[in-house]
Amino acid sequence: MENVKKSLILFVEYLQIEKNYSQYTIVNYTANIEEFALFMKEEGLAELKQVTYQDIRLFLTKLYQQKLSRRTIAKKISSLRSFYKFLNREKVLNDNPFALVSLPKKDGKIPSFLYEKELELLFSVSDLTTPLGQRNQALLEMLYATGIRASECEGLKIQDADLFMGTILVTGKGNKQRYVPFGSFAQEALELYLRDGRKKLLKQGNLHDSIFVNNRGNPLKAGGIRHILNEIVKKSASSLHIHPHMFRHTFATHLLNEGADLRSVQELLGHTHLSSTQIYTHVSKDQLKKTYMAHHPRA
Repeated sequence: MENVKKSLILFVEYLQIEKNYSQYTIVNYTANIEEFALFMKEEGLAELKQVTYQDIRLFLTKLYQQKLSRRTIAKKISSLRSFYKFLNREKVLNDNPFALVSLPKKDGKIPSFLYEKELELLFSVSDLTTPLGQRNQALLEMLYATGIRASECEGLKIQDADLFMGTILVTGKGNKQRYVPFGSFAQEALELYLRDGRKKLLKQGNLHDSIFVNNRGNPLKAGGIRHILNEIVKKSASSLHIHPHMFRHTFATHLLNEGADLRSVQELLGHTHLSSTQIYTHVSKDQLKKTYMAHHPRA
């Protein structure tokens, strides 16, 4: 399996340097390829060039037997297809058997989002007289106000925030940048945190420009953001199960429910394809009924 290891090292360098993918994405790609390498070993396939379409069909069967979602399986196959495509480009391999495999359709689940009353509960628990409370409030407000990903939030720098204009420069997937506006609640929380809480959290020698920091003054990572949200939920005595991406879902859903057009939401989210944004076109039953009653001539 030595050739798989060498090829994977080259592929990871390609993802880092040419594609500029996030570390989170690279870890997932690597895990998917290593899983396939283990399958190859079990099937007695010593080299990547030995893999045939029939081998891939067997691999797919094993994935389905694990009762994985179609979305998860699609991501695994997509990773391996990209891996082989890269090796074709580098003349390491001549064929890409994964090109013959059609990806399973996604489950089409509606993204979970928070209702306004649930948000109000979360926004009410932080102690704004403490540095951590100020940070947590600013974090919550920014996630909801901008719909940014946890990885994008992790990468925010002081110079990215324009408090006068109420906008933030976000660096998304593939190093693509976009400006996202934020409202008065987020601005007030961010100003308080930057003026007071962040300075107190920074320790001597911690000279960096990351906006959000942990309790040791180091840049806050995506895992830390998830931990903070879980702690806020505990304090609110709520039974909610939330994650950073839920604020992104909520941001998009609330904008569309209030009449924002799909193209604008696509731009704010940083989606390359409109189809990625269309999953948010669902609306709550209450909103649907409200719209009907307000606009149908015979309501």
